Amino acid sequence: MIDEINDPEDNNLENNPQQDSEQASNTIPLSGLYETWFLDYASYVILDRAVPHINDGFKPVQRRILHSLKEMDDGRFNKAANVVGNTMKYHPHGDASIGDAMVQIGQKDLLIECQGNWGDPVTGDSAAAPRYIEARLSKFANEVVFNPDTTDWQLSYDGRNKEPITLPVKFPLLLAQGAEGIAVGLATKVMPHNFIELIAGSIQVLKGERPNIFPDFPTGGLADVSNYNEGQRGGKIRVRAKIEERDKKTLAITEIPYGTTTGGLIESIVSANDKGKIKIKKIEDNTAEHVEIIVHLAPGISPDVTIDALYAFTSCESSISPNTCVIKENKPHFMSVNDILIENTVQTKDLLKQELEIRLRELQEKIFFSNLLKIFIQEGMYKHPDYENSGDFDTVTQVLTRLFTPFFDQFYREITAEDYKKLIDKPMSSITRFDVKKADEQMKALEDEIKEVKKNLRQLTEYTISWFERLHTKYAKGRERKTELRVFDKVEASQVALANAKLYVNREEGFIGTGMKKDEFVSDCSDIDDIIVFREDGKYSVVKVQDKVFVGKDIIHVAVFKKGDERTIYNAIYKDGPNGTTYIKRFAVTAVTRDKDYDISKGTKGSKVLYFTANPNGEAEVVNIQLKPHTKLRKLTFDQDFAEIAIKGRASMGNIVSKYPVKKITFKSAGVSTLAGRKIWYDEVLKRLNAEERGKFLGEFDGDDKILQVFQDGSFELSNFDLNNHFDEKMIRIEKHLPNHVYTAVHKDGKSGAFYVKRFVFEDIQIGKRVSFINEEPGSKLILLTNNPEPLVKIDQLKGKSQQPETIEQSLNELIDVKKIKAQGNRLSFHNVQKVTSLREEIDLAVPPATETEKNTDTTDSITLEITNPDDLQADDGGQIGLF
Repeated sequence: MIDEINDPEDNNLENNPQQDSEQASNTIPLSGLYETWFLDYASYVILDRAVPHINDGFKPVQRRILHSLKEMDDGRFNKAANVVGNTMKYHPHGDASIGDAMVQIGQKDLLIECQGNWGDPVTGDSAAAPRYIEARLSKFANEVVFNPDTTDWQLSYDGRNKEPITLPVKFPLLLAQGAEGIAVGLATKVMPHNFIELIAGSIQVLKGERPNIFPDFPTGGLADVSNYNEGQRGGKIRVRAKIEERDKKTLAITEIPYGTTTGGLIESIVSANDKGKIKIKKIEDNTAEHVEIIVHLAPGISPDVTIDALYAFTSCESSISPNTCVIKENKPHFMSVNDILIENTVQTKDLLKQELEIRLRELQEKIFFSNLLKIFIQEGMYKHPDYENSGDFDTVTQVLTRLFTPFFDQFYREITAEDYKKLIDKPMSSITRFDVKKADEQMKALEDEIKEVKKNLRQLTEYTISWFERLHTKYAKGRERKTELRVFDKVEASQVALANAKLYVNREEGFIGTGMKKDEFVSDCSDIDDIIVFREDGKYSVVKVQDKVFVGKDIIHVAVFKKGDERTIYNAIYKDGPNGTTYIKRFAVTAVTRDKDYDISKGTKGSKVLYFTANPNGEAEVVNIQLKPHTKLRKLTFDQDFAEIAIKGRASMGNIVSKYPVKKITFKSAGVSTLAGRKIWYDEVLKRLNAEERGKFLGEFDGDDKILQVFQDGSFELSNFDLNNHFDEKMIRIEKHLPNHVYTAVHKDGKSGAFYVKRFVFEDIQIGKRVSFINEEPGSKLILLTNNPEPLVKIDQLKGKSQQPETIEQSLNELIDVKKIKAQGNRLSFHNVQKVTSLREEIDLAVPPATETEKNTDTTDSITLEITNPDDLQADDGGQIGLF
């Protein structure tokens, strides 16, 4: 078609090789065009929209908002709509994006003072329209963010105004506020950090140390930063809601994870309840100034297991992957937060140096001109005939240069024509009223300030440290850490999943599942459980719970499988197929491959299980075995006690019961557990029990054994040794409960202020019930608690009317006998007690009692123990609190 269109004025290409060459050179391939445009767009998004600059921590829109606020600043609040409109002079985008960015800055409560409804990031409520809300710069922003003398400027996008390239921020603002953005080909996610810790970290840098900072989220909550990786790619932060157990039927969520809202959190809990992952009666949102989500549990539901289930199945726990990317030297750089803090601190030091140098020049100029004016007036130069008769400015300059020549050595620089112009522009009235004495005093003050500035320049590091310390003094109040750093335990979903389904079995046909409601009911289970199945032919396997699944005919046992369970012991007697020999064995199944068959027997053809039981705590029963009649047998029946059989690995062959055919095996009598007591430890970091030897050893636990917890308020509680238990942060003591062991307590009566001593045993009360063992009057406090059978204390007291200090040692056994736990006790002293210190060490209740020889080696040396939250335990009259 193109060939048919010919312009008579066009020359044939073959006759115009020059034109052909020019056209070819101007041709741009389509692929190259798109590549160029895409790279330009990617560069624009990275540099001018999504990624913050390392110098000031701002994205361009944030920087322009702050610049507009400073430009409009008159001390009063401005309508947010007006600020947005003024920012549009610098930001070539819509007002909505500017307004949203401004609200995000305001909600961080650092740079902008807000008035009106600015929304709430915790609840997810949005801010009111910009015409209804107002803002102005905070005092912190005015002091830290701006200085026109140290700002590098550039023209705005339309060339009509000047805007800062970066603001001269004298603080690690990026790390304080955090940032998040998605560009083309990369993204950034910088976590917010604690204001006070950033100041401390900057001071560390100035002292030559490398800082190590961790995130602090405005929503509070708990955070595990063990894999933070200094905020770089590949790191991970686990964040959790703070959940309190108000009572055995009620949980309260008082802080939420970063990145969630109360509404979203409640939705996730309701969804988990609908799916059967957890079971709650109702949920209430009482959030106002502070977060309070009340979760009411269904009857019979464990609060400890529910807390773990909330972390496993809802938004109460989430994972954040930081990715610290910043603009540096006009390029994106991936850096660690500690390296950013170092660079920001060095930049702050450099900016302070620039400000000092600018101030030094200003002071020198003031002294320069004051001295110039003083000589001009004292020497009467303004009355000199040559000066008065000068006809033009050039002549005046020549005359004054000649007159000032003898005084040139008094000035730090040469006198210029501009200086003379400024001098002669002085009105005559100010010259005639010139006060030499006052001028000397002013110059003396300026010289003193110059000395101070020069000193600060020489000691720039110390000056910068003082700068950060001053920021701490002025602005740190109310900015304490909100997020508690803690190492989290791993919550296994299978261990806390609610039994929301029912398991059924058809033994003959070999099917199990949750949808077989017409068949034999086995037990409740969850939809994520594994099921272990044993068959009569000696095979067993583990399968995932399903609606209906074939696992093999002639099922003899089916149950929910617990991985790593060493307490469930299987007792079995089986016949070996080829020779008919009968074997007995005891074993546990701790770990297997799902959907793979394993053997109780040797696995030979014709093998058969003759007797089988599953024992949750290693119980060993007695069975009666009848043999078939045989000429060589005199005794056809005998008893077999499984307690005589050692527990071995699941692949072991077992012991021979008989080489002759077995006719019948019957249960005779139940036995007790053959397993040792379960050894339990308390992990003080995770605040959980464990059997992996982490933390403090509590002892061996059997059956009805309990754990004793003692709290700061002088109360105690008993609990079982379930590894799912959670423990209160205000707990000051945890150990195995020994009902007959005597404890000694020193406590202060809140009503009289007197100190009392009592000896008692912790009664065997109902699990989960909290009971106070000191006076419940307001102001009553637990001062000392010891389990040493012969407690000895040092008492510092003031004696007599003159209140003379006295220190005595007192055996507490001599003051009182063992009484009921509710007894008040006897007065420790009738003098003014100041401090009580234990002089005897604790008895380790997790090990066997000491021998008489060991008791005689007891020391009376004073000991010092670390106390958690000592401020909460401080006695009103200065009494020292010790928990032993």
